Amino acid sequence: MKVLLLNGSPNAHGCTYTALREVAKTLEKHEIEAEIFQIGTKPVAGCIACRTCKSGQPCIFNDGVNELAARLDEFDAIVVGAPVYYSGPSGQSTAFLDRLFYSASAKLRGKPGAAVVSCRRGGASASYDRLNKYFGINSMPIVTSQYWNQVHGNTPEEVLQDEEGMQTMRTLGENMAWLLKCIEAGKAAGVPAPTQEAYVHTNFIR
Repeated sequence: MKVLLLNGSPNAHGCTYTALREVAKTLEKHEIEAEIFQIGTKPVAGCIACRTCKSGQPCIFNDGVNELAARLDEFDAIVVGAPVYYSGPSGQSTAFLDRLFYSASAKLRGKPGAAVVSCRRGGASASYDRLNKYFGINSMPIVTSQYWNQVHGNTPEEVLQDEEGMQTMRTLGENMAWLLKCIEAGKAAGVPAPTQEAYVHTNFIR
């Protein structure tokens, strides 16, 4: 089993990474492979609704979204981490996720997902809620912890001092490992995946 941990911070080894690494270490204790993929510092374009991806083509913006979308079948679950900017997840992380989920949602559907946010002081719960929306619209079980998945601090060193935050990350890792093992056991026992009805779109303007 393998879990993708998406680092939506421009800082490769900053506060968000510190939180994700704690989750990864717990997963690895359960012999579950964990890979941290960083969005990076290059500009991330937002979706322009051209729908090129719906014709089976890659997104017209050839960046990390296409790179990761091509690899999604490798992963059994995803943890999305982002820093808090103005009481919401960083713009580059949501731009990345908008395009990833729109172009490759079928590769993520049904896989467990979890959100992790890092902030100095406020805005964590609003950011956490925003990130969980990606999983909720895509039939993905949302993995939780003993508290909302957040850490606090200005630097990685300060995040490590957030004992409750670090414990929350470890508990998240434990819960993710448990759910992945349950899914694997269910498949081995012949439990079928949920039936997917044909999608219905309802517009409210008549």
